[in-house]
This record gives sequence, structure tokens and C-alpha cells, in this order.
Amino acid sequence: MHQLALALNAKGYQVTGSDDEIFEPARTNLLNAGILPSAVGWMPEKISEDLDAVILGMHAKSDNPELERSIQLKLKIHSFPGYIFEESKDKKRVVVGGSHGKTTTTSMIMHVLKKSGKLFDYLVGAKLEGFERSVSITNAPVIVCEGDEYPASALEKIPKFHFLFPHIAILTGIAWDHINVFPTFPFYLEQFSIFITKIEPGGLLIFNETDEELVKLIRQSLRTDLRYQPYNIPTHEINEGNTSISIGKETGSIKVFGDHNLLNLHAAFFACRELGITARVFVKAMADFAGASKRLELLSQNQWTNVYRDFAHAPSKVKASIDAVKQQFPERKLMAVLELHTYSSLNEKFMTEYHGAMEKADIPIVFYSAHALELKRLPALPVEKVVEGFGHDNLAVLNVEEGLMRFLRTQSYEHTNVLFMSSGNYDGADILTFAGEITRS
Repeated sequence: MHQLALALNAKGYQVTGSDDEIFEPARTNLLNAGILPSAVGWMPEKISEDLDAVILGMHAKSDNPELERSIQLKLKIHSFPGYIFEESKDKKRVVVGGSHGKTTTTSMIMHVLKKSGKLFDYLVGAKLEGFERSVSITNAPVIVCEGDEYPASALEKIPKFHFLFPHIAILTGIAWDHINVFPTFPFYLEQFSIFITKIEPGGLLIFNETDEELVKLIRQSLRTDLRYQPYNIPTHEINEGNTSISIGKETGSIKVFGDHNLLNLHAAFFACRELGITARVFVKAMADFAGASKRLELLSQNQWTNVYRDFAHAPSKVKASIDAVKQQFPERKLMAVLELHTYSSLNEKFMTEYHGAMEKADIPIVFYSAHALELKRLPALPVEKVVEGFGHDNLAVLNVEEGLMRFLRTQSYEHTNVLFMSSGNYDGADILTFAGEITRS
């Protein structure tokens, strides 16, 4: 939301906002732009009839006093994605949906378009090198959006990607997530079927043909007024930890790796091709794509150890990230440290979804804290249920930050890669400093 505020402020709009808490880096970013609220909290008296629109974030509750005042005054109220659509009605819209790979695929398309000198707007869920913000709203003819399936707002409890009506749509795959919102897999699946109905007539649907659930869904939802482009893992080689790809007659080295990233890259290529980018330009541009923040991000390294951090938390993402590092460096051991931090991952009933997800990790570690369970208002999660759910004989389960760090400092890291996976912060553990300690020792 604060990134949208910055983008609209840069476009010349008068922007004000409020929140009950404002954290870094949002606080400093808003301050530097001159639009930091003078005080935190809700101030319904500042909601007046002369406002052109109110944009409602997904975390604002239905009894928010400013929202209630906006409804009383019959103001135009938009959800975040609903407003993005209002700003992009005259643009060609590219929307990347799916349970995994959305951020990376969106980032790849953005990177190539920028390297090619194309004008475009964007909405992406991570910081990307070369881009000042994660949201841009200008008068560009194209917009590239990461399409999240999470609910848009308290007023419109439907997935965000249902608001965007793409001309070019990508579906990266389907793996059940967000069980607090989608309590059953069929209900979750239905959201992607609805997304397909939202694609503009004559549009292009680019889909991962290696995902059985997705292929089955597309067959059931087939529209005769759409074009369909399947994709898979492109031709590639791995040599001493370096990957090169071939698309058509074009070959080049890339920095990212792993089957999931190769799939993301192939999807991005077909979207870029639809936007007028040739295979030669695409492959050349991808050579220096370093990935989005916290997506197999290299924190530190020496001659026998690489330390990565990744946003993976859902079972399919965890498996894909572990498989990628193991495939890239098959001769090295792999220590995988997964933090359970989301509502789904901390739910005892969901634990069996992780079965086999860490199978290829030589030293698998699962961490979760009582604090995270309290925040999600969930009951205690028994260690034995975690071990049973993951189904890994050597799984270490830790739930105190000091115990995690003590365990990590007793390990040997020679000829061993380390992969930290979390959407949280390991209950305050200083992972960045520890990554440097590993590779300096």
C-alpha cells in the first residue's frame, strides 16, 4: 500500500493515508516523499466529501472508523487491485498468477522489458534490482502485475487477481495454500478457474504444462476465444554450478538456477514474445538477471559453501528450492533451515502437506516459535506432529531462537550449502551476520 502511495504521489496525485502502525522501510520512504502521516491511528474526521477515491488495504478491518465514514459519505472505495485496474484500463495488461513463482516470473518480464527500453508500469511483490519501487503507475502503454490469490479487502473478499482482467495471463502451477482463506483444495482450485474467465477475449494464456492439476483445470475451463501457450523446462546445461539455456537458436548463461526458475524463465519468454521481444534479445537480457529479493538470494560464499535465503514456505516452494540447490551442486551436502511462520504452515492439520518436501536435504531443520503461534492465535504445535508430517528420519525440530543458533554453530560447513527458507525472521535471529560467519570460518 505504501508503494502504491509513492507511485501515485510521483504521478502528481495528492495522496494521504493512515495506519495503526508504520514500519520500516515504509516510514522512511513515506517521510522522504513528504507524505508520512503526522500521527498513527484512525482519524475519520479527515475523511471528507471532496476525496476522489479511497483505496482500502487488505488488512483494514470492516469496522475501521475511516472506512465506516467513507461508506457513510458514499465515497468511491477501491481495493488495491481494483484501483490498479482503474489506472490500467487503457493499457495492455500482463498478469502472472499461480501458487508459486509469481514474483520471479513477473520480475523476469520486468527486467527484460527494461533492458529492451520498453515503457511499462508494474506491480510486483518484492524489491528488484534496478527498480526504485515495487509499484509504478505512469502513462505507459503496458502494465505487468503479479496476481495474488489472497483476498483483496474486507469489502471484497475475493482474490486480488480476479480484478485485473489480463490480455496476457500466466499460470505457473497450483498447489494448495492459504488454508485460513481456502479451507479445501477444491475451493482453492476454483479461484484459478474463475481467473481464466477473467482473461480478455482474444487474450493469451501461458501455462505450465508440467503441472497436472493446472492442465486438468485448463481442459475443464477451455475457452474458444483464447489462445493457449504451454511451457515446460527449456533446454539447458549445468556445468560446475553454472547454468546456460537455449531458447530457439539462442543460447546464453544465466545467474538463476533450478527447474522452478527455468520454468519461470520460459513463461516469461512467451509473455515477452507477445510484447514484441525476440528470443535473441530475451536471452541476452536474462544473462544479468540476479533474481528478486529473497528468492534463492546468495548471502555469502567461499570455495566450498554457498549460503542462500529464500521466501519459500508452502510445501511446493520448499521442495522446489531444495531441489534447485541440490541439483546445482550435487557434490555438496545441503543444510535446509525452514521456518514455519504462516497460518497454513503452523497448522497441525496442514502438516502432512509437507511430506517429502525436504527429502533431498542432507541436514533438514524445521524451526517455529511460540510467538508466531500466538500471533496467529493457533494452539501449540507438537514437535512429534511436525516430524510425522515431514516424514524425514533425520529432521531436527527446534522452536527457540537461541536453540536454533546454538545448533547451527555446532555444525561443519565444509562442502555444504545452506538454504534458509522463511517468510518471517526466525524470531529475531541474525541470519545475515551468521551467513557471513559461516563463509569466513
